[in-house]
Order: sequence, then C-alpha cells, then structure tokens
Amino acid sequence: MFCSTSVTVHLLRGLGALALVIAAFLLEPLGMIWAGLALIAAFLLMRGCPMCWMMGLIETIYERRKKK
Repeated sequence: MFCSTSVTVHLLRGLGALALVIAAFLLEPLGMIWAGLALIAAFLLMRGCPMCWMMGLIETIYERRKKK
C-alpha cells in the first residue's frame, strides 16, 4: 500500500520531504502560509506521516527481496 516501485524512488521521496520540512522552518518568517504549504507538500511526498514513510520503505525492501 505504501511501497514505491524502487528503493531509490522511495528514498528520493523521503529526501524531498525532509528538504520541504526544513524549508518550512526557514520560510516561517515569511509567513505561515508558505510554511504550511511546504509541510503539506512534505506530507504528500511521504504519503502520510514519517512513520508511514518508514513503513513504506520496509515494504519496498520486502517486496524487492520477495521478487528475487
């Protein structure tokens, strides 16, 4: 349900979400709207909370090993 097509894609999504969370903290002085939009985008990239992202990473690794 949460897994990606490859581990690389999943890790890139996580890296992008992390960058957006950091950007949200940096954009906070410019306005809460921009910080909020960055957090929403990070939430969408992770497909939920950070725990959901981690569960998806484990599922992706599991599916990859199952195919071999």
